Amino acid sequence: MHTPLPQARIGPNAITRVAQALPPRVGSERTRALFAKAGLSAYLQTPPEDMVDEAEVLRLHGVLRSELGPTLAGEVARNAGTLTADYLLQRRIPKPVQALLKLMPASLAARVLLKAITRNAWTFVGSGRFEVRHAPRLQILVHDNPLCRGVATQAPACDFYAAVFARLFAVLVHGRAEVVEVACQAMGDPACVFEPHW
Repeated sequence: MHTPLPQARIGPNAITRVAQALPPRVGSERTRALFAKAGLSAYLQTPPEDMVDEAEVLRLHGVLRSELGPTLAGEVARNAGTLTADYLLQRRIPKPVQALLKLMPASLAARVLLKAITRNAWTFVGSGRFEVRHAPRLQILVHDNPLCRGVATQAPACDFYAAVFARLFAVLVHGRAEVVEVACQAMGDPACVFEPHW
C-alpha cells in the first residue's frame, strides 16, 4: 500500500465540508464518533484553516466508507464536494472572473476554468497528479489519487471530486453541465477519469 509522502498536503475543505455534510445525515453524535475514529476530533472543535496532512484526509474518507457503507458515504462525499465548490465560488474565484466565464461560449469557458483548476490542483490532489485532456473528448484525470489508495470498489469512488467539478461547471460553464466519473483507480483503472458534459 502506498504511504503518503510526509510533505503531501490537501486543502482543509476535504475535512471541514465533511464535518458540515455529516450531521444532517447521521446526526451530531455519530459525526463526533466518525471523526474520533479517524483521529480528527480536534478538527470539530477548531476547524483547520490551512492545508492539512494528506494522511488525515485519507483516514477520514476511509472511515466514512468503512463505517457508513458506499451509498451513504458517497452521499456525504458528494454533499461535501458541492459545499467545497460553493466555498470556492464565494471566497476563491473572483466575481469578475465568474461573470466573464458565464458570458463565454461553454467550450471556451471550460478551457479557461480548467486552466485555473490545473494551476490550483496541488491544493486538492496532494501527492497525486492532475491532468486535463481535450481530445478526443474532454477529460479530467487524477493519477495516483490519494483518496483511492488502498480502496477497492465495484463503482467509481470519487464522489467528492466529481461533485466539486460538477458544481463549478454547472455554475460557470453551462447550467445543465454534469460531470461523470468514467474510470476510477479504486476499480482497478490506471487513473480516475471525469468527463464533463453539457
